[in-house]
This record gives sequence, C-alpha cells and structure tokens, in this order.
Amino acid sequence: MRSIEVFKRHLREKRAIKIISGIDNYNLENVKKVVSAAQMGLASAVDVACDKAVFDVAVKNTNLPIFVSSIHPFKLAQAVKWGADAVEIGNFDALYAKGESFSTDVVYEITLETMSLLEGKNTFVCVTVPGNVDIKDQIELAKKLELLGVDLIQTEGMKPQGVKNVGAKALLETAQATIGNTLELSRHVSIPIMSASGISAQTTPLAFAAGASAVGVGSAVNKLDTQIEMVATVRNIVASVSQRNSLNREYARNYKELGMLK
Repeated sequence: MRSIEVFKRHLREKRAIKIISGIDNYNLENVKKVVSAAQMGLASAVDVACDKAVFDVAVKNTNLPIFVSSIHPFKLAQAVKWGADAVEIGNFDALYAKGESFSTDVVYEITLETMSLLEGKNTFVCVTVPGNVDIKDQIELAKKLELLGVDLIQTEGMKPQGVKNVGAKALLETAQATIGNTLELSRHVSIPIMSASGISAQTTPLAFAAGASAVGVGSAVNKLDTQIEMVATVRNIVASVSQRNSLNREYARNYKELGMLK
C-alpha cells in the first residue's frame, strides 16, 4: 500500500529516492515503464505529470507514493482529489527547454496559492527552487518556503546551453550545479532538501554528502529505451545509497573503537 509516511522515513534516514517520469511526459507507455522500474528498483517514490490518465497509469503500476508535478495550483488541488500522495511545484527542466523561465517571486506566489487551496488537507508539498537565479535569491526563497510550511525543497542545476543530449558530461555538469545549490541551501534552512537535475548513480552519493535528504532522478531513467535498463539504473542508484550508508556505519564503528566517538 502506498504511504507518504514511508517516504518521510526515508527522508529522515537521508536515503529517499524519487524517480521522475517528467512534468510534460504524457506518453502512457513510457510512464508505465518508469513507475514500474521505480517499483522494481526499490525507489522511495515516483513523480508524474499532473494529468488524470498519467496518474491512473501510475496508480495501476506502482505501490510507491505518487508525487504529481505542475505549475498550476488548481491542477495540483485536483490531483489531491484523485488521490495523489504529494504535490510538486516544479521539475522545471522540461519547461526551460520550451523557453519558459521562473523567478523566485513567481514560484513563491504559485506555492502560496497552492497551499491556500490545500489548506486543511494535510498534503505533502514539495517545491523546486529554480536553479537559473542567483544563489542569494534561492536562499531567500527557501527561507520563505520554510516559513510557509513546505515539507520539502528540491534543488536543480541548469543544463549547459546548447546541449541537446543527456550524455555523461552534460549530466555531470548539471549535477555539479544542483549539488552546489543543495550545499548552500542546507546551510540556511532546516527542512529536508532533495537534489534533482543530472543526478545519476555516480552523483547520488555526492548529493547526500552535500546535505540532501533525497534525490530526484529523471532523465537518467526516463530517457532509457527499455524497462530492463530502467530497473537496472534504479537499482544502481539505490545500491549507491546503501553502500554509502554501510560505509558510514563502518566508519562510526571504527571511530568508536578508537575512542573518537561516544
């Protein structure tokens, strides 16, 4: 059974992994593959476009908590009525490619309206802080979102201009930016932060080391051709987190034996 409480526990344990099918992905067959891969790969949650047909496919193919993404407050409120476990204001990457941009003021106003529509519903709310604005403005927005009572902040990095694919270099450059933003924001707010944009099995441990409580993985999974590849990728990401946690426990045991930890 789906439960946002499981995702919240993974946040507290700093190992939450959200697999993103895409804010503008209405390809039902692809959505089915992505959410099924997330389920089989042992991810913590999935994120889909705010569309009833897309949502229904997600419900039928995964027991994981379902985030629904949009920049339209009324649509997000509708998604909660469908049974969405969480709402996401953001996953802007696909929208940047269409020439759209989002200022911190716009994101704040969308959040304010959304939370007003959801008042009293106890809905889990995640908001993306746009990565195309100065870090000082990102920090200011993050602080305002924390005061609003947002449950989770998602960071992003801007894809290098002129890059049309999701090759290793592009992913690394984008991940570097979102991880840097995660590091900065984690110093100024106490609510959990999720790193997204360019995140892969290789960069996931870096995101958590920078202060993330979760990662959001999109193109590294949803652009793959087959479900087998998708499942393998999700499992590699989950394994990278498990390995990191195992190493941390081992380090702690070693330090304790040396008398460096109580």
